[in-house]
Amino acid sequence: MTSNAERVLRYMLTSPMDPNWARDITEHTDLPNGTLLPILTRMLKQGWLERYWEDDFIAESEGRPRRRYYRFTQGGLEGARIALAHWTAEHGSHASGRLRPNPLRSHSTEVNGG
Repeated sequence: MTSNAERVLRYMLTSPMDPNWARDITEHTDLPNGTLLPILTRMLKQGWLERYWEDDFIAESEGRPRRRYYRFTQGGLEGARIALAHWTAEHGSHASGRLRPNPLRSHSTEVNGG
């Protein structure tokens, strides 16, 4: 695992049942899309994540384009926690140290999976 992947996992695991969209992840990990999207693609191919578009109605009601969300699969959540534990054992806690807190993170975002 790379330090950038570690940052993505650490952020997504702060609230593992909530969906995430790329812009939110980039804002809290300081990773540009060109770095983030290949990481998310690898996690999708590993079966750790699933992705889906939010419901059209939600986006239209907020006057913006639809968001593509990412969330852990059941097996992916376990795999991510194990991988992060191994990373932490090898590199120390918060080795990257570049996450920014999100005060809205504790609130669930309602989306229509599918």
